[in-house]
Amino acid sequence: MARIARIEISQIDLFPKRPRSDAIQAFTCQETPVVRIVTDDGADGIGYSYTIGTGGSSVIALLRDHLAPRLIGRDADAIEAIWQDLFWHTHALSVGPLTALALAAIDTALWDLRGRRLGMPLHRLAGGAKEAIPVYDTESGWLHVETPQLVADAQAAAARGFRGVKVKVGKPHLREDVARLEAVRRAIGDGVELMTDANQGFAVAEAIRRAGAFEAAGLGLAWYEEPLPAEDVEGHARLCAATTIPIAVGESLYHPAQFRDYLARHACRIVQVDVARIGGITPWLKVAHMAEAFNVAVCPHYLMELHLPLCCAVPNSAWLEHIPQLDDITDSPVTIEDGLARASTEPGNGIVWNREAMRRHQAFAPIVIDRA
Repeated sequence: MARIARIEISQIDLFPKRPRSDAIQAFTCQETPVVRIVTDDGADGIGYSYTIGTGGSSVIALLRDHLAPRLIGRDADAIEAIWQDLFWHTHALSVGPLTALALAAIDTALWDLRGRRLGMPLHRLAGGAKEAIPVYDTESGWLHVETPQLVADAQAAAARGFRGVKVKVGKPHLREDVARLEAVRRAIGDGVELMTDANQGFAVAEAIRRAGAFEAAGLGLAWYEEPLPAEDVEGHARLCAATTIPIAVGESLYHPAQFRDYLARHACRIVQVDVARIGGITPWLKVAHMAEAFNVAVCPHYLMELHLPLCCAVPNSAWLEHIPQLDDITDSPVTIEDGLARASTEPGNGIVWNREAMRRHQAFAPIVIDRA
């Protein structure tokens, strides 16, 4: 039995290579809480989560003051027991993003540690359903990008082998959204899937109106993502009943029970569970298997480095989202061949961290916890 002897907590700040904006916000900086867990035999695992520019210090404080100290002396293989203990220890703060992001940094580190100790890659450790997953690109489709550049970027993504591209919607006038999507569809042809994402920007009536316009335009959309505020399950059910375009939700849900509500109400057709925002690999797998029971596909949001092995772990995954963010601090970039990303055979989570690069991007010196 390997017991947890040391925890190191740090934050790495990573800035997008290009501006990112959607219907409600801009992505200014990836604050990346990082947790390194070391056992008494010297083995270690690294986990992380993220914000899009605010709240990182709050996640760090939760880890430092309330969660990490409870790990000292615990059996590192008791991953489910640890997750449950930490969740209930912070239950007055749950369900919500700060707790989920803190839990995820610990949970992904424990899974990495387990894989490293066993010499097994995460996609095999967590299920081993497949070896590769189709990839679509999001970096080419941000809302602020003017149509000529949007078209050029989509064509470039298709030329690089991406099997799909995603375009943000939420322009002030419906016709603007339709015109942008039509231009991209003409440019990429029918052989590349076209996804669209509203980032919770609409009320129910407007979401239904725009879905009708998208259908009438013959765009053949793969999905219509986050059209409504995430808490509006009933609105999503109404929208699903009003359109044939698959409705995708999940990046703004923080507990498996929230996905249960959507699935039971037939309020989505695609689940986009985010491994950081759901609280780690442990609950991510529960959501993926729950979706499988409803015959619903999983197409996770962001964090492609972690979602690549997780998509390959489960049978109902359909797409991996390409948004590069860890390239500056890792030596294991996700590579795409023939539109597919292949899971790493490296033990653990499949991420080879560049420790020197990580130090250069640290927001502060690591916090060390090595006693209860």
